[in-house]
Amino acid sequence: MLSQALDSGRRISGHIMTLFLFTKSDLLTVLIPITLSTLAAAPHPNVTRIPDIVVWMWLHLLKHDIYNQMQDPEEDQKNKPHRPLPAGRITAQNAADVRWLLVPVCLIFSTMYGSTVLACSVCLEALSIWYNEFGGDKTGLSKNLLTAIAYTILELGATVVIGSSIDKIGAHGITFSSVVFATTLHAQDFKDEEGDRLTGRRTLVTLFPTFARMSMMIGVPLWSLCLSRLWKLDPTCSVAFIIYGTIVGARFMVYRTANAHKQSCKLYSLWFTLVHLLPGYWRFFYGT
Repeated sequence: MLSQALDSGRRISGHIMTLFLFTKSDLLTVLIPITLSTLAAAPHPNVTRIPDIVVWMWLHLLKHDIYNQMQDPEEDQKNKPHRPLPAGRITAQNAADVRWLLVPVCLIFSTMYGSTVLACSVCLEALSIWYNEFGGDKTGLSKNLLTAIAYTILELGATVVIGSSIDKIGAHGITFSSVVFATTLHAQDFKDEEGDRLTGRRTLVTLFPTFARMSMMIGVPLWSLCLSRLWKLDPTCSVAFIIYGTIVGARFMVYRTANAHKQSCKLYSLWFTLVHLLPGYWRFFYGT
């Protein structure tokens, strides 16, 4: 009996790890920043619902990530062999079954929080189909645009799930974080550049590498400056934020090895997380 229970426990933990690995790359760039953004930007967040927004977002990310990773396993074999499909942790058919099972699960879970959250769930599914079935991820422009729209919808849904209305500051926070994401999202493509070239995937980094690097070198510090002014950071915080943004942006131009790109992406993720905390800074010091 004990050995059977241990075997069952190992199998269950293995399945949980498989699901986690599907979404691992989104934790730093999506799940954590949006969770912090929701708490910072919402005027009256219900902190007891933090687990709700994490679960709601994670289920939608899992559904999309499984769908996306089923499309081009050859690319993941070169770029991300640790993912569940190339690692052999799950078959393509089983992954497809889980993906389609998650569609009603996400919709039913979303109905618990009202029509707005349900509408967000429906829109996210439509965007996921467009992205994966109709070539939305094939070019850098459409990929960034669709991802930014999905990001905005996730932020909107998470804000409603946490039980808060969206005021002017919250709307500005969601808008600017989405625009920043759309214009700097290709930071994540640098670490996959070699594999993308081998598989023929067209991204901003593979099509216009010099422009992509310059856009990061200029864009990240420029956004740091603009957001410092927008959210009225004090001089010390402004200087620190701009210097950090300058370092992050410059790394993409100066350091060009695969390992350096991975490190640059992590530093970018931290910068992007700080972007999401800025509305909270404004509320703390200037809110009434």
